[in-house]
Amino acid sequence: MKRGILATVALGAAMLFTLATAQAKTTFVTIGTGGITGVYYPTGGAIAKMVNKKRKQYGIRATVESTGGSVFNINAVMSGDLEFGIAQSDRQYQAVHGLAEWEKKGPQKDLRAVFSIHPESVTLVAAVDAGIKDIRDLKGKKVNIGNPGSGQRQNAIDALETVGIDYKKDLQAESAKASEAPGLLQDGRIDAFFYTVGHPSGAIKEATSGARKVRFASITGIDKLLAKYPYYASSVIPVAMYPGAQNDKDVPTFGVKATLVTSAKVPDDVVYAITKEVFDNFDDFKKLHPAYSTLTKESMLEGLSAPLHPGAVKYFKEVGLMK
Repeated sequence: MKRGILATVALGAAMLFTLATAQAKTTFVTIGTGGITGVYYPTGGAIAKMVNKKRKQYGIRATVESTGGSVFNINAVMSGDLEFGIAQSDRQYQAVHGLAEWEKKGPQKDLRAVFSIHPESVTLVAAVDAGIKDIRDLKGKKVNIGNPGSGQRQNAIDALETVGIDYKKDLQAESAKASEAPGLLQDGRIDAFFYTVGHPSGAIKEATSGARKVRFASITGIDKLLAKYPYYASSVIPVAMYPGAQNDKDVPTFGVKATLVTSAKVPDDVVYAITKEVFDNFDDFKKLHPAYSTLTKESMLEGLSAPLHPGAVKYFKEVGLMK
């Protein structure tokens, strides 16, 4: 009887040990993205799915979290609440140099770049009945510039200031999330909204296909802005992607890049695995969203202003993308 009990206890202990060992070997990582209607969320989901397919090989279990965007993701990565985050290239630059939201905190010295992803255009969507054709027409209008902690909010403020518009005095600025803006525009509660996003975008399609007629407003006269900040570049909104928009040709604007960031504290093998899966499955990755159509492996090493994580460097050197 005693032997039977002892054997059962021993077996139970062995099973618990095996389970604990298996759990100990699994590294759990979370990727911070953005709103579920943007490109960040499916991007994070695609990366997690690739890594999870090789869970036994890498011992990594990846999950995705919808967040407030770039600033939130960088701060969460720095505090250890997230292992990875998707952030605009301008926010990466500002964090590393202790600018904008990081002025009081100082330079985020442990921030590391993994790779860049798709280009994102600062998109100004306006109701036709509001008479807005260019960014300069926003004076006196109700405009959503984005929620605090989002990358697009600073992009909007930068552009407005460059053309001589004070967002606090010269317009009625709203601070809603990008996912809420199309509904607000169609309901007549705002006249226009900014959204820094890869195209085509579900939120922009929603905004341009409602009963209220909508157009893309141009963002021009920003040469000084492009000269001042290395992370900004000229861009265009491809109107063919949005049949409902009241534009007959592509609209000039400017943009940034979406980037994947992490912390210097995240182990090299984890970052290596994430990088390897995306680049080894590059053709499949490109098919995940039309915003990725212009991607090349080489372009994914551009627009990075934080030091590259050693885990990413190891992979890039292995495949000849870096010397």
